[in-house]
Amino acid sequence: MKKIGICNDHTGLAYKTRLIAYLLGKGFEVVNFGTDSPESCDYPDYAHPLANAVEAGEVDGGIALCGTGNGMSLALNHHRGIRAGLAWNTTVARLVKEHNNANILVIPARFVSYRMAVMMVRVWLTSSFAGGRHQRRIDKIVQP
Repeated sequence: MKKIGICNDHTGLAYKTRLIAYLLGKGFEVVNFGTDSPESCDYPDYAHPLANAVEAGEVDGGIALCGTGNGMSLALNHHRGIRAGLAWNTTVARLVKEHNNANILVIPARFVSYRMAVMMVRVWLTSSFAGGRHQRRIDKIVQP
């Protein structure tokens, strides 16, 4: 991945700002779909544009941040071409890529440190989909 979309609600704003700087420093192009205001807002307003961009191939993958990660996950996974994986540590971040081929990593900003968020992003970006039995399972998600 070289072009990453990122979205957030008000709860994820501080982490998003720092993650953008981190990603730019690592040579990624970043497209910001999130709010830049600390005012309370509705996470679907930011999740859907990110999901649309991933589905259209405008970005290679995405990162989404909200308080628990659940709201973003629910909104993102309503899109047929999205596999948004919620992670709270590096093991889960690796597994959502290896086992679920998650094209969006969801981070619960209220429940992980910024240091953990960066480590999860790094692991998710450098992990690869394992295929095999995991592909069979993904096929069953998209073709119920």
